[in-house]
Amino acid sequence: MSYFDVASTAPLHPVARQALNAAIDEGWADPARLYRSGRQARMLLDAAREGVAADLGARADEISFTASGTQAVQLGILGALRGNRRRGAHLVHSAVEHSSVLHTAELHEAQGGEVGVVPVDRHGRVKATQFAARLTDATALAVLQSANHEVGTVQPVEEVADLCGNVGIPLLVDAAQSAGRLPVPHGWSLLTASAHKWGGPAGVGVLAVRKGVRYASPLPSDERERGRVPGYVNVPAIVAAAASLRAVRAEAEQENARLHALVERIRTRVPALVPEVEVVGDPVRRLPHVVTFSCLYVDGEVLLGELDKAGFAVSSGSSCTSSTLTPSHVLAAMGVLTEGNVRVSLPYGTAEEDVERFLAALPGLVAAVRAPLGLDLRLPAAEPEPEPVVRTADPSADPSAEPEPAGEAEALVLDALGKRCPLPVIDLARRIGEVPPGGTVVVLADDEAARLDIPAWCDMRAQEYLGEAPAARYGADRGTAYLVRRTD
Repeated sequence: MSYFDVASTAPLHPVARQALNAAIDEGWADPARLYRSGRQARMLLDAAREGVAADLGARADEISFTASGTQAVQLGILGALRGNRRRGAHLVHSAVEHSSVLHTAELHEAQGGEVGVVPVDRHGRVKATQFAARLTDATALAVLQSANHEVGTVQPVEEVADLCGNVGIPLLVDAAQSAGRLPVPHGWSLLTASAHKWGGPAGVGVLAVRKGVRYASPLPSDERERGRVPGYVNVPAIVAAAASLRAVRAEAEQENARLHALVERIRTRVPALVPEVEVVGDPVRRLPHVVTFSCLYVDGEVLLGELDKAGFAVSSGSSCTSSTLTPSHVLAAMGVLTEGNVRVSLPYGTAEEDVERFLAALPGLVAAVRAPLGLDLRLPAAEPEPEPVVRTADPSADPSAEPEPAGEAEALVLDALGKRCPLPVIDLARRIGEVPPGGTVVVLADDEAARLDIPAWCDMRAQEYLGEAPAARYGADRGTAYLVRRTD
């Protein structure tokens, strides 16, 4: 099995395994106790804290260990909001943050706070000026990830930090995907990270709070971890996390260059090997080990299953791989295709031969999944990459600017109600040839993913997307009508 999903979790680094085994024997006691075994555990904990601080560009007394990266994010946001409550109750974050940020923002809003969401461009990147435009006199905290967990796009953290610093607003940086791989960006007020992303054991998160940043724990007070994180610390796991962070940082420069080249090979060759594929994420300002692409007319869960059978463990942001059956909020905010999505994230040590095996297997697997559809799919001629455009977090059309209804004589109405994507898009692709050039196809659909995937299909197939209209206009009792004009 070729494991290509380190953006979810990395295999335990050999150094982490060695350190964990040693620390289990030497650091099992309570580090708060004064007897010999307690003092020994305390020395191991202090050394681990100093090591993590040095690797993350912080002071040892700014570092607290949590039970996970998610907990670090939640405590960081809630604690900073509480510490800055005199300034206001306004929180700002990008549209593509990790779900731990979004869920915490939802809680804050439910409790009476305000939340501002910064849109991203088609590559998933915020503009610093747009981020600054969302800041107000009542903004208590801004949140921005260092790099995106689904598409690998690196965010302009230092530019945003400068703009936040100019108006005295603290910035929390979620560095879960980049810590250990890339240098930590300057300018953060709070920083979070997760050990299992860099090859440490699961169950260790990091919350760093700069000296001078207002912070008040949202939880009952506890004497451990400077009052920020209650409960007993797992000293052996923390020691292993620190040791593995040091190890991957030492390997990073050489491995990043090698993985960057392998990812570039995937980015370039997949569209040349598989018809109707969109590679997403910033092609330049990106993590060295992550590449994401979406395949038209493909159920992502089925494709992942076929890749698993072929010996490749990958991930997906497709709605069909989620228990909620809602599109990935990251892909939705970018305005790109959400179905048939595949994320490949390569671990340190990935062999070139494994990538070649993946590239050799992928075309046949995608073709087999698409075969029952009966579509004539051909590889397109190379085209220049489109200029990125800014999309809002909700890319649906403005209801006040609905398109005029298509004339009954020229409109082909497709009833895709009750069908999950990619089926509405497949119906559209099969039947658009039934109308003449300039004619209109109306797709009636009630799957939320259709709002994203039909415009994305139009972009990929050079058809004209006219927008949305009430489904009742075409005799439906639910859903939305999506209007497409045939251009060829």
